[in-house]
Order: sequence, then structure tokens, then C-alpha cells
Amino acid sequence: MEGAGENAPESSSSVPGSDESSRDPQALPLEEESGDCARSLEAKKLCGYLSKFGGKGPIRGWKSRWFFYDERKCQLYYSRTAQDANPLDSIDLSSAVFDCKADGEEGIFEIKTPSRVMTLKAATKQVMLYWLQQLQMKRWEFHNSPPAPPAAPDAALAGNGPALHLELGQEEAELEEFLCPVKTPPGLVGVAAALQPFPALQNISLKHLGTEIQNTMHNIRGNKQAQATGHEPPGEDSPQSGEPQREEQPLASDPTTPGREPEDSPKPGPKSSLTISFVQKAKRQNNTFPFFSEGITWNRTAQEKVAALEQQVLMLTKELKSQKELVKILHKALEAAQQEKRASSAYLAAAEDKDRLELVRHKVRQIAELGRRVEALEQERESLAHTASLREQEVQELQQHVQLLMDKNYAKQQVICKLSEKVTQDFTHPPDQSPLPPDAADRDFLSQQEKIEHLKDDMEAYRTQNRFLNSEIHQVTKIWRKVAEKEKALLTKCAYLQARNCQVESKYLAGLRRLQEALGDETSECSELLRQLVQEALQWEAGEASSDSIELSPISKYDEYGFLTVPDYEVEDLKLLAKIQALEVRSHHLLGLEAVDRPLRERWAALGELVPSAELKQLLRAGVPREHRPRVWRWLVHLRVQHLHTPGCYQELLSRGRAREHPAARQIELDLNRTFPNNKHFTCPTSSFPDKLRRVLLAFSWQNPTIGYCQGLNRLAAIALLVLEEEESAFWCLVAIVETIMPTDYYSNTLTASQVDQRVLQDLLSEKLPRLMAHLGQHHVDLSLITFNWFLVVFADSLISNILLRVWDAFLYEGTKVVFRYALAVFKYNEKEILRLHNGLEIYQYLRFFTKTISNSRKLMNIAFNDMNPFRMKQLQQLRMVHRERLEAELRELEQLKAEYMERRTSQRRAMSEGCASEDEVEGEA
Repeated sequence: MEGAGENAPESSSSVPGSDESSRDPQALPLEEESGDCARSLEAKKLCGYLSKFGGKGPIRGWKSRWFFYDERKCQLYYSRTAQDANPLDSIDLSSAVFDCKADGEEGIFEIKTPSRVMTLKAATKQVMLYWLQQLQMKRWEFHNSPPAPPAAPDAALAGNGPALHLELGQEEAELEEFLCPVKTPPGLVGVAAALQPFPALQNISLKHLGTEIQNTMHNIRGNKQAQATGHEPPGEDSPQSGEPQREEQPLASDPTTPGREPEDSPKPGPKSSLTISFVQKAKRQNNTFPFFSEGITWNRTAQEKVAALEQQVLMLTKELKSQKELVKILHKALEAAQQEKRASSAYLAAAEDKDRLELVRHKVRQIAELGRRVEALEQERESLAHTASLREQEVQELQQHVQLLMDKNYAKQQVICKLSEKVTQDFTHPPDQSPLPPDAADRDFLSQQEKIEHLKDDMEAYRTQNRFLNSEIHQVTKIWRKVAEKEKALLTKCAYLQARNCQVESKYLAGLRRLQEALGDETSECSELLRQLVQEALQWEAGEASSDSIELSPISKYDEYGFLTVPDYEVEDLKLLAKIQALEVRSHHLLGLEAVDRPLRERWAALGELVPSAELKQLLRAGVPREHRPRVWRWLVHLRVQHLHTPGCYQELLSRGRAREHPAARQIELDLNRTFPNNKHFTCPTSSFPDKLRRVLLAFSWQNPTIGYCQGLNRLAAIALLVLEEEESAFWCLVAIVETIMPTDYYSNTLTASQVDQRVLQDLLSEKLPRLMAHLGQHHVDLSLITFNWFLVVFADSLISNILLRVWDAFLYEGTKVVFRYALAVFKYNEKEILRLHNGLEIYQYLRFFTKTISNSRKLMNIAFNDMNPFRMKQLQQLRMVHRERLEAELRELEQLKAEYMERRTSQRRAMSEGCASEDEVEGEA
């Protein structure tokens, strides 16, 4: 705190690792002019005697301990005396919270860490508040900007002083709003506290007996050397006896390690020869740092100018840092591109297969290295998440405690007010009774006054406690936010590394596939090795899932809607292709997680009541997040069927189906087992989805007897069930698609409207992709054999679920125009690959599964809604009318030809029957 810092010469007059005699005398006036440097030096040391509550059984009680703070590690060490060489234990303040008890003994406060609670007692209330405020500031300083190494304290102070002091000054100002700064208690903290008498021998720690013996022997040797040479004990004024020496003897075990008691075994700690020199250095404290004395006056105008300059320096420093980070990122990107170029060149320049296989093995090693980095980041993320959860729990506990104290404080204030009123009434309107003797009245008045004073003291104590706890909650909340920001940054970095890992693995598998195609059916040793590599690559996911380590491959077996992420093909080449596809999908998802998906989720979360608008149209085209999709789809379906929906309609249709069997029931039963064989919800014997789907299809058969049931309706209803989960909602979604979105006769026996849309698609392809259509026409490829099913089930069997549901998001709002847009986009997406094929059979084989190779949903959406423009509904309707007239004319012509054929067939049969009859008559006459 600012006030506390101005009155704390003792706590900083000895900086470990520096000799005061070596300081430049000319530097002192400069330090006196700069309050920032002075406060930074003051805050270097925080030490003093406190009583610690501990022990077991009959020896449990308060024991005096010397506490000193290490700013580099944010650890509060403690030993029996200031002269001990090794600390008994330490407290990790980075994850600690502080608490004080107003209703307990004066000076008692607690330091709570995730592993234990340390109860301490200061000599006075002022000392307690001073310690609490200083510990808060040390913790904030550690989290806000980790201290620099102590090798060059002056340089570190000069480089980081302005920015660090500005942030610390802001934190001090915020904490002062809760609790006024506490002045440094003279002689009770800092170097001067080391002059106090040593604690008695009964304060020896039996739990750390080994450390106590080491400290005692160290002190005895130091006293003997001092008596023999007539000089001070070694290390008192030596520059090597300070902070650097503490690093030479690290702690044997971390007292905050989970699963271990904090004071289980004696362990050597930092060499605290700085505590040995406290007595000597305290004698020179007034001569060494005169600017720490009380009564320092600050020039407010100069201080405001300095603060403004510091703000400018801070802004410029941040801008410079961001520019450096950008340059580093660009350098890394350039380096990665150059490495990939060199690897590709080396691969192409390799003369033999062995050289190429060696390059492939090098890529495998790179993948393993990336995997280890991802694993380390994942572990760091989990630890940060655990820390954040602990902080949240601590903040909640503190908030509950503060609320309880505020209620208690309010109750005490009410009691005080009532007592004050009663005392006032007793003196102004005494009751009708015999007057008390003067001495008794005086005693009664004094006792009342004493009670009032006690109540005022209690109220002040609770008010102080409340202010401190508010400041603690404020600071812990800010620390938790910083930790959350770090966790978010680590998650982003981890997602990027995972995406890069997926890309490298995908390129590796693609390389294996090309090598496999190049070698063909050869049975050489190289082809056998290649076959083994392919088998290992296909089994990577299973091996990682079974290990205890973090799964490096982010691909799970099923996606969030139950579809297989890697289809289980029987052909090995298709298996490899499916794995490559899954890796590419995952890498695109991870790379777009922060840049696209997170802002999209925020926009959907901020969207209130759903109302048809241009903004909603754009959001639906971009895709609905999974958590909002059921609600949005219910609203879209209700928008379509609100004129058809009647309460209880679905249950009535189900009861009608239970009364008698529908003619389409048998066909529905056959199609149930063929619905999405790659989805666990429809293949698992214990799943309830097949029964739900059966009821939805039967209810629709009764709802629309004109159509009854048509193959393809099972997949439409299944998609609706997977998203909406409720039977009735899925039923009305099916009604909305068949009866309001799709044209009439789309699912009739003749499928007239479906055939019309295929002809419309041919025209649109000739207009938008003329080169592709010319190529397909040259090889006599009939696209309707491939695309007819796309329109009938709205891509349900064609696209991966991540892209399919985005298509449905826009389809339920805009209608069939979306299906045409995406059909054109699919061909545009794969146009180059199709143009490379020059055989009709190869083209048909590629078109069978080419929709499954689409992995970049954002690219496909951009093609559909940007590259295919202009795309007017009026044009679509005109094309449908033209082709419907042509199709109906063709159907009428076919009907006429059929009628003529039947008429000829009838006349031929009549003539044949007449001929047979005449022959019978002739034979009879004969």
C-alpha cells in the first residue's frame, strides 16, 4: 500500500545479495526524488515474528516463528529464529487467500491454501492488518508481473519500474477504496524485528527436528568463528551471503504438494544468511536509506507529470511488444513454409523409394514431437483449470462469509441503537422510583458507558474485517480473471497446435496413399514396409485411446450427434481416405474455433427473441451452435406449421395407428433397419430412437394419406429426431418439410416435382459451371443418378453431419433454394478433381463418394451463398414451370403411347381369338 510503503523502512533496508557499503552515494539523492523507486525498494523485503498455531495433542498451541517473504517464488518461509540458516517450511501465496476473524482473539488471521489452512497471530491489530495488506500486494505483484532475476536489481528496476509501479499504483488505489493503508508498526516488522529476543526453547519444532539441529549447529559455528577472529559472523556483510545463496539449497519437497502433509519431514530450505545479517544491518538502517524516514513530501504536480509519462511509456511498450509478437509469428510462419517447401523438394528429388521412406519417417518424428508439445500444453491447461476452480470456490466461500458478517454487523448496530435510546430515555425521563444514591448512579452510568464503548469497539472491528474481506474478494476476483485469460490463451494455442498436428498427420497419410497407388500390387520389401506403415497409421487412434496419457489425436469415434467420424469401410484404400477426411475436418474445426465459432456463439447468445430478419438469415446461413439448434429448429418448424398444428393431434394419430395397422407399416418396418447404419443411435439394440422413428413415420402416414410413406422420409424424420429428440417435434418437422417447404408431388408415386428439380439443376449447372457440364456431357455422365437422392432427403446421406446440419439450418428458413445453392457449391468445390478424370466409369466412381471428401464447411458455405450469386427465387420458379410443362407433356405423350399400345394389344388378342374360333368351326364341320 502507498501509506504502508512510506512508513516501512525496516522491511527493505537490507536487500539480499547486495552490500550496502558498495552503493553509490550519488544515487541516494536520485532515489529521494523518485518515490516510485523508493517504494519499489521498500517492498523488497517483508519479514517479522508471528505466532503460528500448530502441534498435536497436549503440545498443540502457539509458537513464535520468524517469517520472511521470497518475491521470486511468492513463498512465505518461516523458521524458529531470524538467525536460522534453514527454514522449517513455506507457504505458497500464489494460490492462497487471506482471512481475519473479528470475533476471535486480537491479531489472529488465516492463510488458506488448497492443501492446508495456516492460523497466525500478530502482536497487535495494526501488525495484523499490515501483514495482510502487504501479503495482498505481494500476491498481486507476483500474478501481475513475475519479478526479474536478482542478478541485476538496479537494471531490472530501471527497465520495469515505470510500468510495474503504474499497475501496482492502480491496485493500491483500488484497495484503498476498501481499507485505508496501514502504517508500518515500528520495531515489529522488517529488519528491526530481528533485534527482538529469541523465542524460548519450548518453541522448537519436533516435526522438523533435523532442521532445528542443523540451524543450531550453524549458529554455534558462527558464534565460535566470531569469538575466535573477533569479527562478525561470516556472511553478514558479504555480497555472496544474500539472496543468491538461498538458491543453492532448494527445498527438498514442496509443502503444497497434494496428498502430502505440509510439515511431514525436515528439509533444507533457502540459506537465510540474510536473516543472520539483519541485526548488523539494522544498526546502519538510518544511515543507509534516509529517504525511508517518515515525513517524505511528494510534489503532486511532478508526480502527475510522471504518471502521464509512465502511461505513455506503458502504451508504447505494449504496442512495441505486440509488434514484436507479430514479427515473431510471421517469422515462424515463413520458417514453417520454407521447411515444408524444402521437405517437398527433397521428396520430389528423391531418386529411390528408400529416400522417400526416410523422409516419411522424418515426418513421423515431427508428428511425435508435436504430440508431446500438445500433451504438455494440455496438462498445463488442466492445472490452470483446476486452479481456477479452486479460486472460484474460495471466492464463493469468502462472499458467503462476508454476507454473514454483514448480517451480524447489522444486528449489532440495531442492538447498539436500542441501547443508546434506552440510556437516553433513562437520563431524560427517569422512572418513578426512589432516586439512587449518587455513587450507585455513577457506577450504573459508567457500566453503561463501558458497554457502549465495547460495542463500538466490536462494531469497528467488524467494519475493519468487512473492509478487508471486500478488498480480498476484489483482488482474488481480479487474479481469477487473469488466470481465466491465461487459460483461454493456452486453450487457443492448444487448439492451434492440435490443428497443425491434424494437418501434418493428414499430409503424412496422403503421402502414404500416393506411395501406395504408385507401387500398386508390387510385392517388394518396400511395398511390405509401406503396408505396415498404413496399418500403423489406421491404428493410431485406437492405441492412443487405450493409453493412460492424454489423447493426442483429437478425433473421437462418434461425433456429437452419434455419426461415425471415420466410416468403417471394408476396402483399405477407402479406410485411409476416411481417416484423412476426418483429420482435415478436425483441423478446420480447431482453426476456426476462436476466429469464427466463438464470435458466432456470442452473437447467438446475445440474440433475444427470434424474429424473421436479415440478421437472423445471415446467422442461420453461418450455422446454429449445437446448444441453440433445438430451440431454433422448433421455432422454424412452428413458423411453417402453425396453421396446421392442433393440440393433441399427434397423440390422436398414434392411437389411430394402435387401433388398426396402416398399409405402409410393413415398408416402414423394413426401412427402419436401413436408416443411418453409421449412427450409433439407430444401430444400438438398446437405443430408443428406432421406436421413436417408427411412431413418427406411422403418425405421418395417417396424417397424409395421399403420400402415406415414401422411401427417404425415414432419413428426414431421423435427422429431426437427432436434433430435436422429442417425437412430436420431429413429427411436425417432417410435416413442415413435406407439406410446406417442398413442392407438391415431391414424394408422390410419380415423383413429378423431384424430376422437375433435376432438370432445373441441369440448367443451373450449365449456367454457373459451363466448363464442368461440357466435360460431363463429353463423357455422357447423367448427374441425376447422383443428385436425385440429394434433393429427396436434403443431403442426409451425402454430407458429413457438421456440414449437413448447417445446410438444414438455412433450409428450414429459406426453403428449397438452399438445396440448389449447396448442390451447385458441391460441384464447384470439387470441380478441379472432376475435370482431371477422363473416363466415364472413373467419374461415376468418384461421384459416388466425393461429397464425403468435403471438409471445409466455411468454404462450402461461402461458395453457396456468395460465388453462386445472383440466385433469384423468381428465376427458379420460372425454370420449374417450364420444365414441369415439358415433363407433363412427356408424361401425356407416354400415356398416349401406352394407350395406343394397349389398344393394339387388345385388337390383336381379339383377332387371334376370332381366328381360333373360325378354325374350331372348320374342324367341327370336317
